[in-house]
Amino acid sequence: MGGAKKKSPAQAEKAQLAEAAKKEGGTKKGEKKDQKSKSNISVIIDEGQAMNFIKSSKVFTVQEVSRQTGVKVSTANAFLQKLLQNGAVKRIGGYSGHHIYQPA
Repeated sequence: MGGAKKKSPAQAEKAQLAEAAKKEGGTKKGEKKDQKSKSNISVIIDEGQAMNFIKSSKVFTVQEVSRQTGVKVSTANAFLQKLLQNGAVKRIGGYSGHHIYQPA
């Protein structure tokens, strides 16, 4: 029913510049553009605040420690695993990653 629409002079110029840039420094099909380097992000938990919360509660979960200290659940979980190995807390219940802990 009709062919391709004729481009305006401004659009034709932009397309021509884009093709020229592609030919000069274009990337190949399998080549990726500037990849950002991944950096290790470390979040430090305030151990004093966390220990005060742990000692003052009868039982607690990882989510409660995370909420009280203002860190991610994964950081709080790593902290509790360290305390579990040291014997400062003990696991008394729960299942599938939702464990309940008690101060030792």
